[in-house]
Amino acid sequence: MATVNFRDASRVYPGTDRPAVNKLNLDIGDGEFMVLVGPSGCGKSTSLRMLAGLEEVNSGSVYIGDRDVTDLPPKDRDIAMVFQNYALYPHMTVGDNMGFALKMQNVAKEERQQRVLDAAKVLGLEDFLNRKPKALSGGQRPRVAMGRAIVRNPQVFLMDEPLSNLDAKLRVQTRTQIAALQTRLGVTTVYVTHDQIEAMTMGDRVAVLKDGILQQVDTPLNLYDTPENLFVAGFIGSPAMNLMQGTVVEGGVKLGDYTVPVPRETLKKAHAEKTLTLGIRPETFSVADDDDGIPIEVELVEELGADSYLYGILAGFPEDEKLDAPQIVARIKGARQTPNRNTEVRLAIDPDHVHVFSDDSLARLS
Repeated sequence: MATVNFRDASRVYPGTDRPAVNKLNLDIGDGEFMVLVGPSGCGKSTSLRMLAGLEEVNSGSVYIGDRDVTDLPPKDRDIAMVFQNYALYPHMTVGDNMGFALKMQNVAKEERQQRVLDAAKVLGLEDFLNRKPKALSGGQRPRVAMGRAIVRNPQVFLMDEPLSNLDAKLRVQTRTQIAALQTRLGVTTVYVTHDQIEAMTMGDRVAVLKDGILQQVDTPLNLYDTPENLFVAGFIGSPAMNLMQGTVVEGGVKLGDYTVPVPRETLKKAHAEKTLTLGIRPETFSVADDDDGIPIEVELVEELGADSYLYGILAGFPEDEKLDAPQIVARIKGARQTPNRNTEVRLAIDPDHVHVFSDDSLARLS
């Protein structure tokens, strides 16, 4: 096991005018489960491949433990990678697939078989060692790929969207198994996904990337509660945080005909900006009992039993401008009587849970 460190690591593909990964600085602890997450093209897979030695590091450096591995070939980095398509050999049995890397390292047959059996027990694959990959279910194939990585006893596991080919139910089940297995083995793991729910539920810490630049790295809960900028706020959370631009007035920010209270010290940080963006999580809303709240035109109501979701737009826009009105999602807990569609309601908020973002720098001010 080992730490992993990126030091100003950059990757520029030939013929492009900007780096795919731009001066990445990231420290991953010994035994930590680190998730790299972001939209397509953000540089997360490139970062993983730089660590694996599959992509050139054009500037900066990459360390595994106290070794600078920037210019080492993949075989000398003591890492094991689980790919998106699992890369299983169809003509080999499960046992042969899991032990293939050991065979290439000239590990004795008896030791090889024992290590494969030990890994199979951990993964619940003892009864499938003589099967071919085509005879396995969708949930068993990623476990075989994991087994092939485990038998090598690497310092670092690298996983590149290993669950993206599974259906929703199987993804939930398999990601739970992977997270539990990593905790049991204690091997430093770097996991790439575009699914922020997967990132939030699996990672000890999560690194959010956008356009090749690291936006924020923190625990899942801290990312959710204290996003550093507008991108992280909108990306982390499902449903996403409501982001609404309002006009700065005395005492707060005006949305429609309602002024959301904002502390004076927060408004001072805005440096005379005319508008600010407010971020409000869906669960922060509640239906107001009076006229004190943000006016919403309800377009859709989803009844989910314990909770209800209201989907609507900020009220007060002329008919020809409603397409530009901010979209709002509110999670109403324990509601048994929810507003009807095409009605106007007011949503009360807790001012202590309102995030304020600069429209100039996009940074969080609150």
